[in-house]
Amino acid sequence: MKRINLRLVILLISIALSPVAFAQQNPLFKVVAFYTAKSDLAHISFVHEANRWFPKAAAENNFTYDSTNDWSNLNEAFLKNYNVVLFLDTRPEAPEQRKAFENYMKKGGGWMGFHFAGFALTPSDFNQDWDWYHNEFIGAGQYKSNTWRPTPAMLRVEEAGNPATKRLPPVFRSSPNEWYSWEKDLTKNPDIKILLSIDSTSFPLGTGPKLHEIWHSGYYPVAWTNTKYKMIYDNMGHNDIDYEHGSNKELSFQFDNEIQNRFIVDALFWLAGIKK
Repeated sequence: MKRINLRLVILLISIALSPVAFAQQNPLFKVVAFYTAKSDLAHISFVHEANRWFPKAAAENNFTYDSTNDWSNLNEAFLKNYNVVLFLDTRPEAPEQRKAFENYMKKGGGWMGFHFAGFALTPSDFNQDWDWYHNEFIGAGQYKSNTWRPTPAMLRVEEAGNPATKRLPPVFRSSPNEWYSWEKDLTKNPDIKILLSIDSTSFPLGTGPKLHEIWHSGYYPVAWTNTKYKMIYDNMGHNDIDYEHGSNKELSFQFDNEIQNRFIVDALFWLAGIKK
């Protein structure tokens, strides 16, 4: 009996001293993700994938990750518990939620938004009716166009000195994605620093079938930061789905890309104000 108890004590001590247990007890920072996951199977796929991947990344890198689809949690009392907020697919719609988020960012909070979190188009289900968020904060204005089908792109690092991009090669291949273009020219905004853009070796980008869904030239930012805030918008976040054959099978995943994952983790550390 004594031998069993001794083994149990040793087991408990080893668990308590494990890196995962230590991370849970003493996290470097805390992240919370908001999501909707109600429309477009590709975006829903990304949300579910993110909610599988981020807890693993958190355990490996000593931060905590929570997620919620209850946007009423976007309030001052809730947000003060977190260093970084993620928008996985959409944005808040209620005026009080929008105001709470704006105040959080103006007080030094961190934010990373993915793909559809930057979308706005009037008229649509996501009208451009939040000037601070789309025009000032993200800076891109309304959605303009996209490529189709979701395809990988060669991405070029534009700001190699940023902590989020320091460990990236100058050019790397992304996961398949639907790529957006925007109403506003971000290169003319002095507050915007573009971190990643589509490299010219990616062209033609997209396969159609519509000709305007295939890009042959141009400059397309993919990830950027607004220097007035601790934020990064990342256009990646649309998995490939087999719509055409009716199976709706998932054909690709964003987090199957080690280099892309490195960018996301390093971005979180930077946004949280922690040196990695």
